[in-house]
Amino acid sequence: MLPDLVSLSLFLRAVDARSLSKAAAQSHLALAAASRRIAQLEHCYGVQLLYRSAQGVEPTPAGNSLAFHARQLLQQEERLRAELSDFAKGIRGHIRIQANTSAITQFLPDDLAAFVAQYPDVKVELEENRSSAIAQALREARTDIGIVLESTDLQGLQSFDYRADRLVAVVPRGHALRARKAGFAELLKHDFVGLDSQAAMMKLLAAAAAELGEPLRLRVQVSSFEAVCKLVQAGLGIGVLPEGAARDFTRLIGLRVIEITDAWARRQMLVAVRDGNSLSPVARKLLQRLRDAALQP
Repeated sequence: MLPDLVSLSLFLRAVDARSLSKAAAQSHLALAAASRRIAQLEHCYGVQLLYRSAQGVEPTPAGNSLAFHARQLLQQEERLRAELSDFAKGIRGHIRIQANTSAITQFLPDDLAAFVAQYPDVKVELEENRSSAIAQALREARTDIGIVLESTDLQGLQSFDYRADRLVAVVPRGHALRARKAGFAELLKHDFVGLDSQAAMMKLLAAAAAELGEPLRLRVQVSSFEAVCKLVQAGLGIGVLPEGAARDFTRLIGLRVIEITDAWARRQMLVAVRDGNSLSPVARKLLQRLRDAALQP
């Protein structure tokens, strides 16, 4: 017999509060009824889930495992409830898409806006994520479509060209680098403001520096393009960003853009799916629109 969501929710409250009586009160259950539900969970799985003492309750190792999976199940149920509510309100399709920051800050908004204008009764749920995490979400069927960088491990997935972008350096207007174009070897003579080490762009820069036999002198690392630009503006180093994002920020806060001449600075983005044939009809239409975007200049 599978556990019900009420019992799982009660169990999580007991774990979080370290008290079954508090969990029962939060769940609007009598303590005896709450105890029976926990006992039924333990009987269902054949393991003890909670250590009980005068001080309250603590999860057993098996209880910690159940708590992890129960949170995922309840979060999924919330998403399911929200999605079905959309259908009740007249929405006739729902597409989940995850994309990396570079795609979201450059190309994807216009592509999605054009699609939604054509299909106004379709809800598109967009989530920003790293390319590697997007690939895993596709494998686990937690998203329908993903926009990732070409270097991403896409084993077991289908992928198609989306758009290409180019990395550029951003510097303050008074910076010693005056050229409009420069090789990465020239940039490596200066300090850098970078993203965190797990960002695909930083891995690319680190690999390029290693190939040149030079250190990548990271003075500070932050989590967003905007933060990179603000610290560059403050004179803390050079930043490297996708050109589309860099142009937006330079107009706003007065930075200069320097084209990086190395071949690796041009990057290909891909649109990936688990299985194109298993997508809903409307999701296949979005996939085709994103594939068609690869033909645009």
